[in-house]
Amino acid sequence: MSQHQHQLDAKVAAIVDRQRADSDDEDALIAELEEDDSLDAFREQRLQQLHAEYSRAKQMRNSEHGTYSEIQDEKALMDITTSTKLVVVHFFKPDFNRCRIMDTHLETLAPKHFDTRFLRINVDNCPFLVTKLKVQVLPCVMAWVDGLSADRIVGFEGIGYSADNFRTNELEARLLRSGVLTRAKVNEGETAPLRRAPVQQQEDSDDDWD
Repeated sequence: MSQHQHQLDAKVAAIVDRQRADSDDEDALIAELEEDDSLDAFREQRLQQLHAEYSRAKQMRNSEHGTYSEIQDEKALMDITTSTKLVVVHFFKPDFNRCRIMDTHLETLAPKHFDTRFLRINVDNCPFLVTKLKVQVLPCVMAWVDGLSADRIVGFEGIGYSADNFRTNELEARLLRSGVLTRAKVNEGETAPLRRAPVQQQEDSDDDWD
């Protein structure tokens, strides 16, 4: 699946990536491609690719890809991470400000990256996984590729240039490096503004809840 994505014609990819995740108007996508002035020998190939990509995107959305969903049961979460090719999971606590900040960025990424399942689970609902995966600092975002752990983001470590500031495309770049996303889809101009976490109470400031 990811191999197909990497081979997708750049013009087709740009058109698909600009569409809303819930767009059902394939004719509009094809019209946008046909309006391009640079129609050439690849026109038919591009139309076929666009149709195939649209059909695949619709099928993926029907299986809950393209959404940012909360999972209540850790057994269900384990089933998804082992049966789905690309999965991003945010372990969170609802009263942690940094977890809410992470949520806003993941909510932006999820509809753009329909190849990947984006999930969140309250740490209170997954005591077994918290222990098994040694989740101690929140937010904790983990990436799974083909059922294997591919990356772990602890707090905001490794994204952005300071402790509390990062852009959506910086989070996307980190997840791209882990292989859990197929290609960059967030332009720098489209990213949310820099967010700074307000001063928290002491138990929240370090996001260390263990």
